[in-house]
Amino acid sequence: MKKITLLALSSALFMAPAAVNAQETTYVEDPAQGYLQSSFRSNWFVEAEGGVGVMFSKWDSEAKFGDRIGAKANLNIGKWFSPAIGLRIGADLTQEKGATAASQLSLSNRPYSKLLTAFGAQDYPLHENGYFSQKFWNLGFKGDVMLNLTNLIGGYRPGRCFDLSIYAGAGLNWILERKITSAAPTNSWQYDGKGYKKVRDSRNFGLRAGLLGEIRFTKRFSGLVDLRWETNQKFVDGGGVRGWFHNAGILLGLRYNFGKLGYGVPVVPSCPKYKYTDAEGDALVQSLEQANRKIADLEGQLRNCLKDLADCRANKPGPGPTPGPVASSDAPLATIYYQIGRSEIAGIQKDVLNAVAGVMQSENNNYVLTGWADNYTGNDKINTKLRKDRVAGVKKALVAKGIADSRLDTQINDGNLTNFGAKCASLDRAVTIVRAK
Repeated sequence: MKKITLLALSSALFMAPAAVNAQETTYVEDPAQGYLQSSFRSNWFVEAEGGVGVMFSKWDSEAKFGDRIGAKANLNIGKWFSPAIGLRIGADLTQEKGATAASQLSLSNRPYSKLLTAFGAQDYPLHENGYFSQKFWNLGFKGDVMLNLTNLIGGYRPGRCFDLSIYAGAGLNWILERKITSAAPTNSWQYDGKGYKKVRDSRNFGLRAGLLGEIRFTKRFSGLVDLRWETNQKFVDGGGVRGWFHNAGILLGLRYNFGKLGYGVPVVPSCPKYKYTDAEGDALVQSLEQANRKIADLEGQLRNCLKDLADCRANKPGPGPTPGPVASSDAPLATIYYQIGRSEIAGIQKDVLNAVAGVMQSENNNYVLTGWADNYTGNDKINTKLRKDRVAGVKKALVAKGIADSRLDTQINDGNLTNFGAKCASLDRAVTIVRAK
């Protein structure tokens, strides 16, 4: 008898009074995990810019500001490797205009187009303050590293119509100037880099940095506003010494984006999220508390049964079970529980039925199987069918395990198995197995 009681308590303990609904896991892109680097063929662009700049060297302040403004242009190709980091390379052409002192002019120093009247060049007048004009062209090839501040600070958004970036770069410049002879300057511009010293004087190093604003017109085309500062080497302002001069400029341009655009993001699993009302949440909490109390009570009974069983095996008298539900001829040998609206034996209930079959094979009793359904859901027709299908399914499974059909009597009960109310309706969806009197 103690063995049977132990089996009944163990079965009840592991039967959770809840319906389990299967949830299908889906996979979604999650930008919060960061963005992947683009492939080689993705996120390329070509751009063209044009504008003006102002030269800054030793004596340029002696010329009028308007006389120091020169043209600027560049053509670049580049690629964004991530939403924040990109590279570009290209060619730029800058007209440099300023002033120099007469004492610094010489035939060995060649960056000037407006020279002393000593050469008979009367059409190159002095400035009113006695300084002379100088003008030459810088042809450069440079590369930049770009950092997209908008994406770095505000996060990447494919639909954003404005981006702000900073960049810094370096490269080489070649100087184009008017050729000077002992008679007078010529009217043609040319690269004067033949011979070691002239090559050294006419090919120089340059640096630049700037702030670049991009306004998107379409997915492929953008407008550009480029604020740039350049620092270059050159033999300017005479003296036969290579020095540094600067140029501050503003350029406007167009950019065309080609190749695949955008960046991939990691794909992560996502489970459905269900929201409950406060009333539903309170009901779930109450059901859980009731289930926990029932489990705690059953655990206590199970511990006492195990202790009694150990005492019997050791031929020691035990104190007997504590007051509470005890095994009797009316107590179910086992109870098989079901999900709402189902009559299949599933999950751990199969293990319970296997254990019951083992007990039945070890004794000669007959048994009564009763089918139940909760009366809080469905209707009479549906619930009656569920009761019949459930009890028939248990009988069929026991017969398949070697229990004689004649030992199993089936019936249904239209009432509720428990009286705990609708919140615990899952306890009423069952088949009870009782020894026949």
